[in-house]
Amino acid sequence: MAAGQGTRMRSSLPKVLHPVCGREMVAWPIAAAREAGAGEVAVVVSPNLDLSAGLPGDVDTVVQPEADGTGGAVRSALPLIKKAETVLVLSGDVPLISAETIAGLLAAHSSSGAAATMLTIELDEPGFYGRVVRDGEGGVERVVEAKAEGDATAEQLAIREINAGTYVFEAGPLAEALVSLSNDNAQGEYYLPDVLPALREAGHAAGAYLADDLAVTMGVNNRADLAAVEAEARHRILRRHMLAGVTVVDPGSTWVDVDVEIAADARIEPGTSLRGETKVGGGTTVGPLSTLIDAELGANVSVPHSYLVDCVVADNANIGPFAYLRPGAELAAGAKAGTFVEIKNSRIGDGAKVPHLAYVGDAEVGAGSNLGAGTITANYDGFRKNRTVIGENARLGVDTMLIAPVEVGDGAYTGAGAVIKSDVPEGTLAVSENEQRNIEGYAARKAAKMQEEQTP
Repeated sequence: MAAGQGTRMRSSLPKVLHPVCGREMVAWPIAAAREAGAGEVAVVVSPNLDLSAGLPGDVDTVVQPEADGTGGAVRSALPLIKKAETVLVLSGDVPLISAETIAGLLAAHSSSGAAATMLTIELDEPGFYGRVVRDGEGGVERVVEAKAEGDATAEQLAIREINAGTYVFEAGPLAEALVSLSNDNAQGEYYLPDVLPALREAGHAAGAYLADDLAVTMGVNNRADLAAVEAEARHRILRRHMLAGVTVVDPGSTWVDVDVEIAADARIEPGTSLRGETKVGGGTTVGPLSTLIDAELGANVSVPHSYLVDCVVADNANIGPFAYLRPGAELAAGAKAGTFVEIKNSRIGDGAKVPHLAYVGDAEVGAGSNLGAGTITANYDGFRKNRTVIGENARLGVDTMLIAPVEVGDGAYTGAGAVIKSDVPEGTLAVSENEQRNIEGYAARKAAKMQEEQTP
């Protein structure tokens, strides 16, 4: 169910599209349901909200014509329900329900023979959650709301077992019960829990599966709830990686998205953020204070204090500190992108080094080459991006300017301050020098002029 307006989020973005650790909120329960073995998945949506950006391509959508409650939401999917055997109902704004919890609920339903099984949990402080009223045999008789004064008796309010808002139904009985739902209540809405008494009146049993994971109660209504859910998701993600052999030096200052892959024996230093579909190889150290977005790192890579986006770094490479790898950057095995180096849409070959203070864009740097401090590829002529090709084992002097398109051959050299506008043949030295002139007495004349300008 994802048709809520989410007005308390105070956002132009639909509530269930807000990301939780790199994945849209609504996609979390979908992924959990898939992992638990769900077949066809349908999302109930509002007619005025487009949720397609957060939905996998194999998910159907069902429009709830008007905001008339959870019962109305499920009733909107009646055509799909009538074709099904078992129906699992999840909430799009309760993202942290796990595949394990869903699997336990489904197993309990299957073994019970009930027409409906609801997910419940016991809380020391049940607050405004609906209380689960059981009959003498332990079956679920009904759910009593506790949102307003008078909704429940004192005895009912003392019940600690609450409705977690997740259900499994046999499709046929559910379809019949949905048709008879009433909205005779203060809110004028159709409540899904009201099908439970209807099922019992029709001779069916209704049961409950008591969960022990408090995440089933972590719904999102506002930004504060979102922050709490994301903190819990981050904790679970980091714990999963740590139990799999990853060292996270300070979990409290480390952010890892749900789809990030980290191999055993990697080390994540404080202040590091791994986002999107980033992959980190074994023995690699990332951070401190590094951000990786959709980056792929091989084994035994070092990345302190750097920012990497949509790039590929092979084994034993070294990045940073203070390096910026932009989309399309590729570092081969043993390559280096050092301090204050920016690389974009370029390949740095095996063992090649761009040690510091350089910009390499739209370039190919051969194996074993070394680019001196201040090397710049001037790749844009105002109309198009042009390519620079540097051969193997080339040596570029400090402050070399390469005006693309241009090629530097294998084993070639450039002198300090060279401006390279034409190709440099293999094994040659390219220089572009102006004759040095020393202007005697300049400093004294300059000082005298400044004194004169400052005198009233």
